[in-house]
Amino acid sequence: MMQFGERVRELRKQRGLTQQKLAVLLEVSLSYISKVENERLNAGDYPSEAFVLKLAKALDADEDELLLLTDRVPEVIRKRIQEQPRAFRIVASLDDASLERMIEFVESGKHSK
Repeated sequence: MMQFGERVRELRKQRGLTQQKLAVLLEVSLSYISKVENERLNAGDYPSEAFVLKLAKALDADEDELLLLTDRVPEVIRKRIQEQPRAFRIVASLDDASLERMIEFVESGKHSK
C-alpha cells in the first residue's frame, strides 16, 4: 500500500508542480514539503486534517484517499460506520475479487433502491 508522502509526490509530479511551487501554494516551507514526501516528519509535525484537505485541493486529489493515508477516517465515512457497523464488517471481510464485484454491482445502478 502506498504511503502518504509517496502519494503526495506522485500527485505533485502529475500536476507538474515543483516542491517549491507546492510549498508556495500551501504557504509552508520547502523543507516541510520535502519532509512530507520523504516520510521524515516527527509525530508533532504530521499534517493536520485541515492541511491534508488544503493539500488535496491544491493537487486536485481525492480528500478521502489522502486522509486515509494519514490514518484518519473522513467524517462522512466515520458516521456511516457508526450507523451501520455490520455492513462495514462484512465489506472488510471480503476478499479483493468479491469486493470488486460488489463495487461494480453498486456502480452499475442495478441494485434496488
